[in-house]
Parts: sequence; structure tokens; C-alpha cells
Amino acid sequence: MFVDEVEVRVEAGNGGDGCCAFRREKYVPMGGPYGGNGGHGGSIIFKVDEGLHTLLDLRFQKVLKGEKGENGRGKNQHGAGANDLIVKVPLGTVITDLDTNLILADLNTKDSEVVVAKGGRGGRGNTAFKTQTNTAPNYSEKGEEGEKRNLKVEVKMLADVGLVGLPSVGKSTIISCVSRSKPKIAAYHFTTLNPNLGVVRATDGTSFVMADLPGLIEGASHGEGLGDKFLRHSERTKVIAHVIDMSGSEGRDPYNDYLLINKELETFNEKLIKKPQIVIANKMDIESAKKNLDNFKKKVNVEVFEVSAATNKGLDKVVDSLAKMLKEIPDKSLYEDSQIESHILYKFKEEEPFTITKDGDIWVVSGKEVERIFKMTKFTSDEAIYRFARKLRRMGIDKKLEELGVQEGDQVRILDFYFDYKD
Repeated sequence: MFVDEVEVRVEAGNGGDGCCAFRREKYVPMGGPYGGNGGHGGSIIFKVDEGLHTLLDLRFQKVLKGEKGENGRGKNQHGAGANDLIVKVPLGTVITDLDTNLILADLNTKDSEVVVAKGGRGGRGNTAFKTQTNTAPNYSEKGEEGEKRNLKVEVKMLADVGLVGLPSVGKSTIISCVSRSKPKIAAYHFTTLNPNLGVVRATDGTSFVMADLPGLIEGASHGEGLGDKFLRHSERTKVIAHVIDMSGSEGRDPYNDYLLINKELETFNEKLIKKPQIVIANKMDIESAKKNLDNFKKKVNVEVFEVSAATNKGLDKVVDSLAKMLKEIPDKSLYEDSQIESHILYKFKEEEPFTITKDGDIWVVSGKEVERIFKMTKFTSDEAIYRFARKLRRMGIDKKLEELGVQEGDQVRILDFYFDYKD
């Protein structure tokens, strides 16, 4: 089964909890804190495997979860960090965050990889909080939560030349003649249900990759036929090769076919129409083809090659011309740098540290940093509670609440937990 697009949720592992322990040994007076830190959670990493060509392995995995780090222990024993989860994907995989619509990575080189969800850091044990003024801290931290994302993972094939055209114009026959690719060939529409790749060798010894892109009909860019599913594979190609039935054997005008396909390419992605193009005028062994070709050449300003895939005539010239064109076209990334997200190249706007709203009589404090501090606090001792309150005060939350008119005894909510406000 060929699967080139899946949606999956990734949840990196949480960090291990820190330990609160004290050293109580004979002949060791004033032993002090003795709790170790938790280990880091496992990250989720997508890595290229050149042996894969489909996302079938991810098709039925709706959630990928990383391992939790080990908790810290007494005697200053730190918890072990969890192993990262390595997910193998084909070369040419593009990963997009569904919540922000930003691209996390375009894995288009051998052995390239990206951390799509970072594991949480381990919580600190009470030994880590020891200072000259606080020699016996009676608190520790919980482990940080791992990142969670909803992702779209799609394969965009790495091909130099893309064969496009309406059904039954001879694309599969052409790629079978110029390469060792063996696509299904039959006398009916939509014979090819999956893209076919073939390595093509020119007479001068140079080689390039050609893709047969199936299912293009009118409305393909909007979901008609199979076009919207496979048009993505044309985005990486350097040259678009229109395969046109110049004989008009199905009662269509070759020039209208050319305009129709170009319209669908432009509608799907306007960058496609700007790529170098050639026209492969197929089925020239049929009597009506020569007249149609003369009329076609008068209307277009693009190089046209006369071929007959059925008799394998004229294809060598096409291959040599494509090889020459490809030498002159520089390599170019599929995406601009500004389209790639955060830890790659994209820079987010700095977020507000917290926001305060009112839900009835309850003050609601929210914000990524506030919630992170709250989740990592163990409310098991008065010291831990006082430390949490001091952190909120340093962030300016108390001051902001007072400016908004909070009163002694009012309820304040962070996530699903409620506190009584005290000055």
C-alpha cells in the first residue's frame, strides 16, 4: 500500500520527579539534603531512512509517546534519562504542525533528522536547592511535561522531472521505456494509482530521476480524481514535462489539454507554473497527430518533442535534452527559510508571560510559564508552597491582580486548581 500522508499526535516523555530525602547516618551529624534529580524524558525524533518509500508504518499509529525519565532517589542518586523515540520516514518527508500550520522540517537530505517533540527536563531533588542560607530545603520538583504536537507528515518525492498530463496520454509507457520502472499499463483511465519513480540515463552517462504523476484531470487541484493527492509530488521537480496525446484519439484538443494541466498546476501551487517546462507530443505514429502538432506549435512558446512511446521513437532525444536542462538548473529548497518553524529557523513573537481574566467571581491566571511552574511544584510542604508564591510574586502576578482589584479571600484559579488570595 502506498501511503504518502498521515496525521499523528506526538507526546514526548515527561521528566522524572526529583527526590526529597535527607542523609541520616551514624557519625554523620547534620547530614543535610540527600535527594537526587529526575532524568530527562525521551524526545521524539523523525529521521530519514532511504530504504523507506511510504508512510505505511505510521498509517495506524495515531499517537507516538516518548518514555518518562526515571525519578530521582535518595543518596543523591539521579534518575536515568529516557531513550529517545526514533521514527523512520522516507527521504523527502515534510512535517507540519497542524495547530500552527508551520513547517517543522523538510527532510530532504540523507540521514537528516529533526526533534519534533522535546522531552521534559527532570525535576530537581532537594539537594539542588541547598544554599548557604537554606541548608536543609524540604522540597523538590516534579518533572517537566514533554512537548505535545499534532502533526501532518507527508512525502514529497525527490524527482528531477515530473511527467504530467491527462489520463491515458502515455506517461506510464514513457517512463517504462526510458527507465527500469514497471508501472501498470492498460487501455483505461486511472490505470496508475500511485506515483512511479524511475532512474533515467542519458547517452552521455548522466542520470536523473523521473516521476510519473497520475490522476490529473480538470479540478484536480480541488480534489477531483487523484490529482490533489499526487500534485504535491511535483513540487520538488526541477522540470515539468507535459505529456500530450497529440493525435487527439479521445476527441480532445491537445492545446486545451495543455492549458488545462497548467491551470491545475498553478491553482495548486503558483510556483509550479514558473518551473521550466517541455512538451512531449506523444502518439505521433497516429495519422492525425502531425496536423494537430502544427496547430499546437503556433499557439505555444515552449520546446516540443515528437515521440511515439508505443514504438519507442524519439525518446532518446527527450532524455538527452532533459539531462542538459537539469545541469543548468541550480538546486533550490522547497521552502523559504522563513517558513520553517522555531528550533529550525522560524522565530516566534515573544509571548506575554501570563494573562489574567475573570470568570464570574474567580480570577483566572494562565500562561505557558505560569502553568509550567505550577505543574512542576510538589505541594507537599509549606516550604514548597511559599516558594511557589514567591515565584508568582517575582513574575508580577500579585501586583497585576491588585491593579485589577482583587480582594483578600478572592479565589484564584490556575488550570483546574483554586487558591484563596492573601496579601
